[in-house]
Amino acid sequence: MENSQNYCVILAGGRGRRLWPSSREACPKQFIDFFGTGRTQLQATYDRVIKLLPKENIYICTCKEYLDIARQQLPEVPERNVMVEPIHRNTAPTVAWAAMRIHKKNPEANVLVLPSDQMVLNESSFLRNVEIGFNYVSENDVLLVMGVKPTRPEPGYGYIQLGDLSCKPDVYAVKSFTEKPEREFATMFMQSGEFYWNTGIFQANVRYLLQSFEGIFPEVLRTLRYKKIEYTYEEEMAFVTENYPRYPNISLDYAILEQGKNVFVMKCDFGWADLGTWHAVYESMSKVEGDNVIIDSDVMMEDCNNNVIKLPKGKVGVFNGLEGYIVADQGNVLMICKKGDDSSLVRKYVNEVRLKYGDEFV
Repeated sequence: MENSQNYCVILAGGRGRRLWPSSREACPKQFIDFFGTGRTQLQATYDRVIKLLPKENIYICTCKEYLDIARQQLPEVPERNVMVEPIHRNTAPTVAWAAMRIHKKNPEANVLVLPSDQMVLNESSFLRNVEIGFNYVSENDVLLVMGVKPTRPEPGYGYIQLGDLSCKPDVYAVKSFTEKPEREFATMFMQSGEFYWNTGIFQANVRYLLQSFEGIFPEVLRTLRYKKIEYTYEEEMAFVTENYPRYPNISLDYAILEQGKNVFVMKCDFGWADLGTWHAVYESMSKVEGDNVIIDSDVMMEDCNNNVIKLPKGKVGVFNGLEGYIVADQGNVLMICKKGDDSSLVRKYVNEVRLKYGDEFV
């Protein structure tokens, strides 16, 4: 299939609060070089998809606070391909808008939607899976989610239960979605073999994607589409600015994948991790002696186990007798707290620090 038919929407508008204090509101996790590779999470995501698609077919969705940083990090992306929400409304409205933009450009397009802050360990497998997915959605009116076999009973991820096999090997109807189950359920899911991790990466042909949004949302962006067959970029932007606040604040997973019809899952074999929380970072990264995870930091450790440590460049950490902690130091904040499954503790501290000390610490 011609790559000119295929498009990609990269989601880069998140605040990244669960990885505070390394991820800050002024520069959240997708814009930082978290692992010291020389590329930020957003740049690494772009580097992957540019191997499949021309840059004109890649759209970056973000919010106005991050427009400058997105353009600075990806100067090669055409200016109009950076789509900026006029008001923060979660991921579903921004993808609905991007789908409408792509449909106007090419009604036969296929679309890949993916977050900007995930780790892909096997890039060649990822690219192969994406190509297979594009071929499938070009021939079928479905929403096709990429599923990855769980490697541990992770309570912080979403799970997809496989239903009936489709006409294509490794593609199944979705029987159910479960978001962030208790650990005992995650263990049962993993042992059953029926459940895959929901990566949040999905594909669809643009006609069916728009149709799915129109079945869920009130007449917001489609009003423009039906009212006027030909409209300019300036007319589109004026319409979006005026009407975007009418969208509900709703996530893509909930709006489209959990509520939509014809949702299928493809078994994928690329190594994957969602880097949303300290716990997920700890679980997905390779451990050094004592099962510690040291992220691009200089440390000396003695009698320390099961910790995750992230320090700024130029700082040395010396640790003795530390067990099961997150140690994260960035700018004007040092956080040392017990490492658990639940990211709500970090969010609680973000809110309390903001109230007590002000926005500059968040």
